[in-house]
Amino acid sequence: MVGSSHEALHRIFQKDPALLTRALQRVLHVPFPEPREIAALNVDLTEIEPVERRVDTLLRAETDEGTYLLVVESQGKADDRKRGSWPYYLSYLYEKYRCEPVLIVITQSSATAKWAARPIRFGFPGWNSLTVRPLVLGPDNVPVIADERQAERDVPLAVLSAMTHGRGPQAPAILESLASALRTIDSDSAAVFVQFVDSCLADPQAKQMWRDLMTAIQYFWRHPLAEQVREEGREEGREEGRIEDRRQMVLRILEWRGISVPDDIRQRVDSCADLDQLEVWAQRAVRAADAAELFATE
Repeated sequence: MVGSSHEALHRIFQKDPALLTRALQRVLHVPFPEPREIAALNVDLTEIEPVERRVDTLLRAETDEGTYLLVVESQGKADDRKRGSWPYYLSYLYEKYRCEPVLIVITQSSATAKWAARPIRFGFPGWNSLTVRPLVLGPDNVPVIADERQAERDVPLAVLSAMTHGRGPQAPAILESLASALRTIDSDSAAVFVQFVDSCLADPQAKQMWRDLMTAIQYFWRHPLAEQVREEGREEGREEGRIEDRRQMVLRILEWRGISVPDDIRQRVDSCADLDQLEVWAQRAVRAADAAELFATE
């Protein structure tokens, strides 16, 4: 028996499901297609078993215009399951906190960025019941910061630039500028940023160049990640191995920066057996305009 207007208003459509589509068509003038069949489903949406759902990062932002929840998702590739999970996250967060949720997707891939930016729409085309429009940060809109002064003005943005553009042709200039900018902030923050960039560089050559740059400015060795590299060096077991590594590092930095290395300079570096001297040359290689500047003060 119907006991309230609340029940009556929706149960009439259980009695005559086709009435709902007629109402859409005739009252709201929504051109909903004529259904071949309508079936009643269980109305209980309770999740009996806990389902683990986690966003990557969740931030609460208080502004003059209100409070927002910033939902940050890191996306490596297209995943159509997100069409269901992202709307769920936003609805759940709004219900729990009663704050406006904002979905932000960050990716290193232009193709993934294009996929993620497509609105997620539920309902009848043109009359959507729910629309989710992710805000996307990726290689196509994050600025390329390849200038040292610009990197110094906003080091975290320069880090984001390195993380999103680490696969592109401008990666060497971006990483070089960031390496110099890291000198201007406290060493603890620099060490954390170094790890962020190191983790995001998928290109093996770019990752090696980044580690060479960090070794040259002595920030990389302040982070626990360096212990792994030091351990690898200890496994070689000999001083000669470390010297040869530094020789190669000096030459790699120059070549990676597009600076030609004449045979006489290459020979001088290859013949040096002084680890401290090679360390000095590595630091100079980061800023040298040409290979001869390695020995400018000698």
